[in-house]
Amino acid sequence: MKLFLVFSFLLNLLFFHLSAYATAPLEKEIPIQKRADAAASFDYDSALRISREAIDNQLGEYAFTNAEGQAVAMSDFAGKPLVLSMVFTSCYQICPMTARHLSKVVEKARDALGKDNFAVAIVGFDTPVDTPEAMQYFANKQGVHNKDWHLLSISADDVKALSKDTGFIYFPSASGFDHLIQTTIIDAEGKVYRQVYGQVFDTPMLIEPLKELILGRPQPDQTFLSDLSNKVRFFCTTYDPVRDNYYFDYSLFLGILIGGSIILFTFVVIFREWRKGNQRSHT
Repeated sequence: MKLFLVFSFLLNLLFFHLSAYATAPLEKEIPIQKRADAAASFDYDSALRISREAIDNQLGEYAFTNAEGQAVAMSDFAGKPLVLSMVFTSCYQICPMTARHLSKVVEKARDALGKDNFAVAIVGFDTPVDTPEAMQYFANKQGVHNKDWHLLSISADDVKALSKDTGFIYFPSASGFDHLIQTTIIDAEGKVYRQVYGQVFDTPMLIEPLKELILGRPQPDQTFLSDLSNKVRFFCTTYDPVRDNYYFDYSLFLGILIGGSIILFTFVVIFREWRKGNQRSHT
């Protein structure tokens, strides 16, 4: 009986080790990187630092597919500023709220700076899910489907490079993804110019950088009069915190005009007196 118990114990022990040996390779074959990514903790301070360090980064040439299934390249946005927001369409709260608030501020920016002076793009970074159809559905739900936004899907390889260029950090989590709530402003040459943070942000946080890019910088092939007009608009387009909107302040324009006239008049008077003095000295 004792011999039978010892034999049974040894047999069970051998079976346990064989089972462990057989299952060990299966554990290694589980996508460890995915588990590591999902377990990675999102650190806000690190994400913010990486985002800020992306300022002045030159974006690469990326390929997108818009909601109509047409190919779009990063270079298609060259020549004017681009407002870029990265979302995942299965997000049920944060991304939708961010898109709706961004929509309100974008409309104010278009009223102040011109509808066609900058572009807006939403890129889905959850590449298996964020198909052109999903991007269109997201736009419909958030009320931006008819606002001339570019709704873009992107490949898994390109989204990694794009997120690195823009300083956008995200990690898989139980709720979908943890990520910094970030809107990136890209200049006409394709460089990261400014980052705007938060689901709801103050209107000037987006419009002031766009104003600098559109009105504050000389544009290629711009005439002197066009450049002068933009400079006047730059100084006279003012934010009203009461109405939370921008408007053209004519009083500033009149002040500039009056100030310039006084300077010109003073210069003329001084010049005349100088000429009179020269004429007296020669006589």
